[in-house]
Amino acid sequence: MAGPDVIVVGAGVVGLSAAIAAQARGLSVVVLDREGPAAGASAGNAGAFAFTDILPLASPGILKKAPKWLLDPLGPLSVPPAYALQIAPWMFRFWRACAPGRVAHSTAAQTALMDLSKAELEPFLQQTGTAAMLRKDGNLQVYEGEAELNASLPGWKAREAHGVEFHHLDAVGMAEIQPGLAPRFTHGTFTPGWHSIADPKLYTLALAGHFRAMGGTIKRAEVTALRPVEGGVDVVSTGGGSRRAARVVLSAGAYSHQVARTIGENIPLETERGYNTTLPPEAFDLRTQVTFGGHGFVVTRLSTGIRIGGAVELGGLKLAPNFRRSEAMLEKAGSFLPGLKPQGGVQWMGFRPSLPDSLPAIGHARDSHRVVYAFGHGHLGLTQSAGTARIVADLLTGKNPAIDIAFFSPQRF
Repeated sequence: MAGPDVIVVGAGVVGLSAAIAAQARGLSVVVLDREGPAAGASAGNAGAFAFTDILPLASPGILKKAPKWLLDPLGPLSVPPAYALQIAPWMFRFWRACAPGRVAHSTAAQTALMDLSKAELEPFLQQTGTAAMLRKDGNLQVYEGEAELNASLPGWKAREAHGVEFHHLDAVGMAEIQPGLAPRFTHGTFTPGWHSIADPKLYTLALAGHFRAMGGTIKRAEVTALRPVEGGVDVVSTGGGSRRAARVVLSAGAYSHQVARTIGENIPLETERGYNTTLPPEAFDLRTQVTFGGHGFVVTRLSTGIRIGGAVELGGLKLAPNFRRSEAMLEKAGSFLPGLKPQGGVQWMGFRPSLPDSLPAIGHARDSHRVVYAFGHGHLGLTQSAGTARIVADLLTGKNPAIDIAFFSPQRF
């Protein structure tokens, strides 16, 4: 059959990692993307390999906070009124996923994928020539008072049960790790196992460069449909053109469910619209990533600047960006880090592909084992990219995946 062994739909960090892993197994691979490498969420994320972040967003804790957050249109969690009716079925599934039994299963699954991703990361960085971009500066979660710390303790107990290292600190201990915090933050928790990348966009572009250097091809094409045929899959693009491959990996981020629908699967993927502002590198002496969990955002030191971003706006793909959300986080960061210089920032908004139970969809399509899904990682696409790539390569080559992927089944809904 003419055509490559594999077409990967999506040139974000997950798609490119999967393409490289498949290529390393001896498969010929073509990557198709509507805009090119690192054009979506892979360009503007916080740059963290958050391996200790094993607790799903869908949890009883978030249900307690959600009513207060939803009352603030610029707060950590918002649903634009124009999108509220459309997202209601997804929110119902999210609410069901917050049941304690489901959270326990999701946490176990998330931990397994995190452990695999951590084990795969450094060999993958060495393989792709990107090891120098890895940083191991940890993460500092800060709290406004002892009550907020105490409220977080069940989550830390769950992490401890899964082997996550952390240290609770008072204000003096926090200042030793990160000077310059406002006095309102009296307690903190430091996780030394939290890694980051120098810059997520530059990292993803470097992966694209490695893939090409090893003989891979990346083409711009907006994929609109998949059509399984005898011996392969036709990948249809805007304008009616198509390419055929023996197998296809669907990793198109927030657009993945639209393509999956063309082969008869209705996967409840929604879009978390993430916002940030990246300030010049000299804006603050940041020594570790700082998480302001009560306010839903982080401050990260990149090689290209200081990035302030996070929060969740469940607003779909079509509404105009609301950059007042970026401005609100920047204003808060200025009061939380009094030495911060807020001038000269660049704003960004991107789409995080999220499923109701906070787990990605990784596995074969329902009606064709020639199609492999790898999407829906939410906030954790960069974090779980190397582990997902390992699983995808196993599926493409007929091997048993390195971990049990039943919890990530695209058909679980």
